[in-house]
Amino acid sequence: PIEIMAERGPETLRHGPMKPRGLTNAHRPAEKPYAVVQLRQDNKLGTLYNMVGFQTKLKYAEQVRVFRSIPGLEHAEFARLGGLHRNTFLNSPKVLDSGLRLKSAPWLRFAGQITGVEGYVESAAMGLIAGRMTASERLGRSFVAPPATTAHGALINHITAGHLETTDARGSSFQPMNVNFGLFPPIAKIRQQDGRRLKHAEQAQARKRAYTARALADFDAWLTLAMAAAAE
Repeated sequence: PIEIMAERGPETLRHGPMKPRGLTNAHRPAEKPYAVVQLRQDNKLGTLYNMVGFQTKLKYAEQVRVFRSIPGLEHAEFARLGGLHRNTFLNSPKVLDSGLRLKSAPWLRFAGQITGVEGYVESAAMGLIAGRMTASERLGRSFVAPPATTAHGALINHITAGHLETTDARGSSFQPMNVNFGLFPPIAKIRQQDGRRLKHAEQAQARKRAYTARALADFDAWLTLAMAAAAE
């Protein structure tokens, strides 16, 4: 929720849903905005616009007050006020196998957000992988998933095997996850060419670059093998 993001600091929102990077005012190209609110057209008539990234649990009256304090929205009429989306997902580590199939009914395969990934790109990636799995199965071919060192493989591993399940009064600890470096198999600490240790910030950046380079190389190798197998 935006109110939770705002509590983290005065700069948080403008580096999140109000990030102005990449936007230029055609009337004042030299003037860079401090922050922006993106409005996305919501109907063909162009009479409704959606405020992008503004999920909130604020009471309706408070939403109107806060949003009308934004320059340009002082006289806005709100056709529908905001609320949090319901996120429905499977407890995948418990109910899905490594092929994204239901353990109790393996003729059912799940794809996309319901498998327990978060984000548009991640959901699309799991849909594509599930599609390749299904096509391979239909054609009588074996399917080897991308290695866990890649983004695709790391997500598959997390939602089917990598999550450590704990339970408490709230139930399962499994929650949808964006792809992040914490899902990848660890890389050894990186040192400078002369053997000296890098500073903490430099070490973090160097390891991220190493994670990325390894993921790209391993994914290219996996894709080459997958394409060769498909051509047989």
